[in-house]
Amino acid sequence: MKVAVLDDYQHVALSFPYWAALPADIEVVPFHEHLPPEELATRLEPFDAVVAMRERTPLPGSLLARLPRLRLIVTAGMVNASIDLDAARARGITVCGTAAVGSSTVELTWALILAVARGVPAADAALRDGVWQTGSTPGGDLADATLGVLGLGRLGSRVATIGQAFGMRVVAWSENLTAERAAEVGVDLLPFDELLSTSDIVTVHLRLGDRTRGLLGARELALLKPTAYLVNTSRGPIVDQPALLDALSAGRLAGVGLDVYDIEPLPADHPLLRAPNTVLTPHLGYVSRRTFDVFFRDMVEDIAAFHAGSPVRVL
Repeated sequence: MKVAVLDDYQHVALSFPYWAALPADIEVVPFHEHLPPEELATRLEPFDAVVAMRERTPLPGSLLARLPRLRLIVTAGMVNASIDLDAARARGITVCGTAAVGSSTVELTWALILAVARGVPAADAALRDGVWQTGSTPGGDLADATLGVLGLGRLGSRVATIGQAFGMRVVAWSENLTAERAAEVGVDLLPFDELLSTSDIVTVHLRLGDRTRGLLGARELALLKPTAYLVNTSRGPIVDQPALLDALSAGRLAGVGLDVYDIEPLPADHPLLRAPNTVLTPHLGYVSRRTFDVFFRDMVEDIAAFHAGSPVRVL
């Protein structure tokens, strides 16, 4: 049995000890580079199993049809919208998942909020160049500011609670959010436009779908205060990228913190890399030692159970 581990960007997958427990007839091959779509079928053709790190590499039905040996897909987490489950089922491919920790994205959200609001990366770079505050602008304060949370699910609720600890007024919106649910978290439910126009920081915690794709476009971004910050650790296409670039270049936003993008990995010539007032991270939301430990532990269990004829955590 030959297993491909996709998108092991940091060369860490096989450093976790769990792989040693697999039977000797299972060969595990990590791919450290992101495989472009035109190469996937050729590179994966020899493999019986594929390990997908979240949604870094889509596995559509058109690809699965070109992988006749493939019998198992293991994904990090129990939901992966980039895998065509119907096509996998039709081809007799088992798809299994893993447990998730669920705190690292919340923590990265706050790392971005603090970094962009206080100008931490720019201040660090200036200090290393011998500049002591000169030319910098005062950072924003969190206490008594308004935090607008788009999406009050598992992650959004935890982000909201931390905002309250900073002494912020926290407001929230999502299409199906009720005032009762908002009250349970101790936040105020606001209409969408009012949240955008009154928040000092807006953070996105919505799932990507037909109703949320492009949710924050030119009209919506224009509602934000010119002193406001926008942070997105959810999915890139929820924010209209050309409209965001236009708002940044025109100085209509105080700053933006992004961990997710329309295209990932982000191309080296992407205009966001040159946009002003941005703090950018390479989709690190779930990238932490604790989260990876859970992912790789369960992935190995999934592979071993399938190899033994009794799959677990089947999606």
